[in-house]
Amino acid sequence: MYKIKETVIVEGIYDKIKLSRFLDAVIIVTNGFGVFRDRRILDSIKKMADETGIVILTDSDSAGFRIRAYIKQSVPKSKVKHAYIPETHGKEKRKSEAGKEGLIGVEGIKDEIILDALRKAGCVIDGSAAAPKEGRAITKTDLYKAGMSGGERSLEKRRMMAASLGIPMKISANMLLDILNRLVTYEEFCEIVQNINERI
Repeated sequence: MYKIKETVIVEGIYDKIKLSRFLDAVIIVTNGFGVFRDRRILDSIKKMADETGIVILTDSDSAGFRIRAYIKQSVPKSKVKHAYIPETHGKEKRKSEAGKEGLIGVEGIKDEIILDALRKAGCVIDGSAAAPKEGRAITKTDLYKAGMSGGERSLEKRRMMAASLGIPMKISANMLLDILNRLVTYEEFCEIVQNINERI
């Protein structure tokens, strides 16, 4: 069992059951879009954000991003971390068919991938957290100059960047910036941008 300091926010009960098998953490279930209607769920999330900090671990589909955005706007930025699972096509074993977007959710992703996502988010696991990358930070201007925001093919380039990092492709420029500064150095970012430009 891996002990996680932050409270983990997931969408469904099957996500919680899966995580409880290998994580020692407080886990709050949003009941999907239930968090929009049930004030008690959001109040619990806010309370735990104050006490332990939270990490949002939703599915990589549109619904997961809507839930993530709603919670993100309700909690101070300094108290929330974002863990992303890659977009993986398929279906969970318990389901007879894939979801609307054909993506596997948290419950169907391998334990190691989830643990890696929590580490990349900066969670405190077994008493320690991965240090943010040192050196010059990647800025919004860097994203713009790289053609990943404000340009004709920005969305396509962001998706290529997301694919190279193993994160969801529905990511906004601001979310991408947060992730980049946790995962790669400025020099590594420039290398990935160069590779993307060579492929386009």
